[in-house]
Amino acid sequence: MEKHWRSLLIVSILAFVADAAVNESTLRQHRYDYGLFNASMELTTEVMATDIPEKEGYTVQSRHEPHLIRSSVIFGLTKVANESNVSPSCHAHLKQVQRGILSKQPWAIKVLDASGTKPSGFVFGQNYWLGSREACRGVQGPVGITLSRNYERVMHYSILTQSAPFEMDYRVIYLRHRSPWQVEIKVMSEQVLHIGLCLPSACASEEVKQLARDYVAGGSFAEDDIFDMQPEVLYMKDLKLSERFYQRLTFRLVVATVLVTGALMLCAQQLRVAKRGDDPDPGLAPVESEIWQAMDSILKWQPLQNFVSCFDVAHNWRKISATRANQPGEIPIMNGLRSVCAIWILIFHVLWYMYFTVHHKTVLISYAEKVFFQYVSSAPLLVDVFFTISGFLQTYNFLRNAQQLEAVRRNGLWGNMKLFGKLLFHRYLRLGPLYLVVMGSVDLAFAYIGDVSVFHINERFDELCPQHWWRNLLFIQNLFDHREMCANWSWSLACDMQFFLLANIVLFIYARHPKVGKVLTISGLLATITWSYGIGITNKFEFSFDSTYATGTQIYTSPFVRVLPYIVGAIAAWCLQEQRFQMELSEQQTRWLWHFSLQVFLGCIYSTVKRDLGHLITISLFVLGRALFSLTVCWMIVGSASGSGVWWSRLLEAKCFQHLNRLSYAIYLLNPLVIALVYSLTSTSSAVDPFLLSVICCGFTLIVYLASIAFSLAFELPYSNLSSLLLRGKPKAA
Repeated sequence: MEKHWRSLLIVSILAFVADAAVNESTLRQHRYDYGLFNASMELTTEVMATDIPEKEGYTVQSRHEPHLIRSSVIFGLTKVANESNVSPSCHAHLKQVQRGILSKQPWAIKVLDASGTKPSGFVFGQNYWLGSREACRGVQGPVGITLSRNYERVMHYSILTQSAPFEMDYRVIYLRHRSPWQVEIKVMSEQVLHIGLCLPSACASEEVKQLARDYVAGGSFAEDDIFDMQPEVLYMKDLKLSERFYQRLTFRLVVATVLVTGALMLCAQQLRVAKRGDDPDPGLAPVESEIWQAMDSILKWQPLQNFVSCFDVAHNWRKISATRANQPGEIPIMNGLRSVCAIWILIFHVLWYMYFTVHHKTVLISYAEKVFFQYVSSAPLLVDVFFTISGFLQTYNFLRNAQQLEAVRRNGLWGNMKLFGKLLFHRYLRLGPLYLVVMGSVDLAFAYIGDVSVFHINERFDELCPQHWWRNLLFIQNLFDHREMCANWSWSLACDMQFFLLANIVLFIYARHPKVGKVLTISGLLATITWSYGIGITNKFEFSFDSTYATGTQIYTSPFVRVLPYIVGAIAAWCLQEQRFQMELSEQQTRWLWHFSLQVFLGCIYSTVKRDLGHLITISLFVLGRALFSLTVCWMIVGSASGSGVWWSRLLEAKCFQHLNRLSYAIYLLNPLVIALVYSLTSTSSAVDPFLLSVICCGFTLIVYLASIAFSLAFELPYSNLSSLLLRGKPKAA
């Protein structure tokens, strides 16, 4: 037995030695091949450097040159470069790139590979020839990957280790084409080619732009022949943040606002500690302890205490997260309607902003017109839910406030003007701070992505906001062209503020002269219907996406058109409060009405499934359909107020929606900013895939939800608390 084990051990040792010998032999062969390859590259480089075309290596490689000139933009630029149109260093480096590509030097092949060429799908909107930003970084130094030499690989190891002999960086040049062989959807700028180039750092952007102009003008752009592109060079990005970003007034204002808000939150925390009677943390440094003591002495002044307490994070968080049983007199379904519609519109924005980074825009639009995806593509209709609720609440709360009604009836003109101004001030105080901070963040975010994003940014809010900020400040931006708006999704907030003003005027008149108020309301309803018909027929309105975008100013963002659901909601509130049109319904009839209202609601959402109807039918569906849609929302609100409901309405009345409803304003303001920022900072274009889209929507929902909590705690709830404090006229409990 012992002999058997000894023999087995000897055989194992011999096998191990033999395997080691084979491995060593393999490694020697790899090192030999690797050295031979590098030696051949060095030899070829020397040959190319001496510009001796008779050498066999150069003749063999040069057969690729005609193809490279027409298929590769980066190679084409190296061919048109000469000492008269670029600097000497740029010219030398570009020629070295050219020689390196022809002689197949590893670093130059990586440059060629990292630069963009035409992908498939041009006909359906693939304008992103971005190459690879990461691959261009791999030209700068060895790629950080470890590969074992124990395995055979059909590759040149130098592609991992060899670096460019000079600095390279990734840039994107933008060309507008005029090809009739691409579907033109007419939604902002679509026909812009994005061409990523891995270029020598010695070449300035203006030099590269001039080279690109010479290249496309010389007819060497191969795709121009078959697709009739007729490209025109627009501009170029080096994808680096400029110094101007930090010099923007918005940057200073936003930073100052964040610092002041942070300081107020810190003071509120110190005030809470002082009221509890706790001693300062014994672990504080002497300087920190002195700061706490100084803050404590400053906060002795009662009015300042009341103001600072509004920024108490712990107290505000409890207000956001608190849920309780629904109380009598409340309308709990509103929480669910607002929350669901806010998330629903967020999902629509995920697809809307994907349009500007997606491979095939035509495919995305075709998905939006399919029956299954109508619930997403028709989501803008859900803005009418918010208008209906706003109109209902404005009227309902005004008519229920007996003390305020009596004051309006008793006051003279000046007294009512002061009361009107007070109501307007408190609404502005509740809505304005978060809105203004988001507007400043939009300006900064788009200035940032305008510098560093690989994508052509259609909506340059960093240029529009400095010009038109005063329109947003006055909530009148929707009265101007929708292409000139700063944070253009805020059009509905401007509409809501304008409707609030008009509604208060009519309600003040109604309090003193009920018949006049009723006449004004009915006249406004008929006027908006007539106006909508006239504008729709004049502009040949259709449900197609291009028509909707083209008529955005006249129809989509116009307060004269969008006031319809607000008036319907106001009338429903008046009927409920004045107990008009009371009907005795059986339980079965009530359930039937609930389910019928849901069917009508969904029917309105899916009414755009056919988008090529006649102009008169389309505008009739748009106007009357929205009126019917608002009536279904009113039925849900009135039914919930009366305590009736069915299983799905009970779901909308769930306590969890109380929390989401408190965040709905921040979600509405922030979701386009977050979505646009994330899409713009990606390195490649997006793909149209329904399953992937569902995952992306879930991710964006979570990100926006967390961002909304942070912004609400910092910039919404503190000022809502302050408004309540001023209305009460007494100290607020911390």
